[in-house]
Amino acid sequence: MNHASNPVPDRGAATAPHGLSQGVDHYENFPVASFLCPPALRPAIAAIYWFARTADDLADEGDATAATRLADLAAYRADLAACAGGQPASARWAAVFAHLQPVIKQFGLPVNLLADLLSAFEQDVVKTRYASQAELLDYCRWSANPVGRLLLHLYGVHDAVSLRQSDCICSALQLINFWQDLSRDIPNGRIYLPADSWATHSVDEPQLLALQVNPATTKLVAAHVAWAQTLMREGAPLVKAVPGRAGWELRLVVQGGLRIAEKIEQLGFATLRERPKLTAWDATVMAWRALWM
Repeated sequence: MNHASNPVPDRGAATAPHGLSQGVDHYENFPVASFLCPPALRPAIAAIYWFARTADDLADEGDATAATRLADLAAYRADLAACAGGQPASARWAAVFAHLQPVIKQFGLPVNLLADLLSAFEQDVVKTRYASQAELLDYCRWSANPVGRLLLHLYGVHDAVSLRQSDCICSALQLINFWQDLSRDIPNGRIYLPADSWATHSVDEPQLLALQVNPATTKLVAAHVAWAQTLMREGAPLVKAVPGRAGWELRLVVQGGLRIAEKIEQLGFATLRERPKLTAWDATVMAWRALWM
């Protein structure tokens, strides 16, 4: 599954709770207990991360059929409901829910947001095309926005303006990751560029499936990168509402997303051919810009 990449390189990942796998190269939709995260919240953020990461693997890893993946996600959803109700989960994902259950209780975590993430994973099993920007934003509403809202809940930020700004940031991160990963996603059968924008730029599906880099496809990518940048800037004022170290981490997240968009532009928007990556120098640029936000 393609979820918004962690935009800050080399920060170190969360330590997996005992009994959980250590890999952290899939689900990077939010900071994973980095050094800037308030220490008291690191176990909670790690528990949410491993919940999402495990569900992501169910939806996307291995060679299981779609029916098997959906059945596994349904069982996982049932375990979430049991966990939220104070009941033991099944033995299959015992480590995940053993760490998540006390977090739900301690912080009054909105379980509906965790369930929304599962809806996105279920959608990824069966849906590989998006008709419009509105449809793609609806996907982000399930796949990305719940992460920001969960983190704001942990930080004690609940006002409507902040929630809307968080949604803008999370959706922008998701979209920027889509445009970064076109050369990976399309060969895997997923086209996240909205279909109603293809004709506007004289692009058709065969061109995209062939990963053709030409003036039409680069203009198509450029238009969508600009859309994501606009969303990110709409959400950026949120960094001033999030307190302390978490606010500084959010600054880096915003600047990381914007920097990836810049790297796409530097490639001439040719991400059908090449995937841009952040370097140590980019981290320095991001840190400098974060200071001036």
